[in-house]
Amino acid sequence: MTMLDYNHNGGGIAPAINHLIDEALEVENRQQTPRTYLGASRLGVACERALQFEYAHAPKDTGKDFDGQLLRIFAAGHLFEDMAIRWLRMAGFELFTTKGNRPNGEQFGFEAAGGRIQGHVDGIIVSGPNSISMGYPCLWECKSLNNKSWNDTVKRGVALSKPVYAAQVAIYQAYMEPQVGGISANPALFTAINKDTSEIHHELVPFDAPLAQKMSDRAVRIIKATEAHELLPRISRESTHFQCRMCSWADRCWSLSA
Repeated sequence: MTMLDYNHNGGGIAPAINHLIDEALEVENRQQTPRTYLGASRLGVACERALQFEYAHAPKDTGKDFDGQLLRIFAAGHLFEDMAIRWLRMAGFELFTTKGNRPNGEQFGFEAAGGRIQGHVDGIIVSGPNSISMGYPCLWECKSLNNKSWNDTVKRGVALSKPVYAAQVAIYQAYMEPQVGGISANPALFTAINKDTSEIHHELVPFDAPLAQKMSDRAVRIIKATEAHELLPRISRESTHFQCRMCSWADRCWSLSA
């Protein structure tokens, strides 16, 4: 009589199921309507040419599209944000994530340059516990980070550790001021959740007007150059630069003469 071995799985069912999940996520992602604008949250990215390719919807290099695993990471980030919203509200903060805080309400955001620059904020805090020394209204931005990245953010602060996020906060504070008076006068609350340990870091980020102006000027420069079919300089003269090696358009970029 043959005995069945229920412990041996011969490689397991996981790869087959995960392949189907990732394939479905990738199909869903490809079906998303492409952005018709330059996302303000991206303006702090180091290379302006990479932002040009992104704005122009240039096809990414082979194998550089978002794969299923990365799409799962993005999805998990949204869940962490949802949890942070709930926790802050439970703690006594009046946090608005949509206009009127309606379940399916319009997200707070802004647009400039005829809609070619747009941004959508995670939330706006209008009041909080008396025991917390904060000014209101203030911008709220939330990120989920792995343990190494989170610890570096705690140690060095968002401006040094995460310059892309710092640029995002600054330009959001600037462009939201006409809609929410006083939001640039009060430091933003930056919340970072450690995805590995569930530790939470909160940091008050004062408005950096020069940085906001720099990012706004950069956005205009990128849009004008792209629409004039002009290429802005690469970040480096060497294709081996670490930013280039991580870029989704590296092959395309370095195949060009300039």
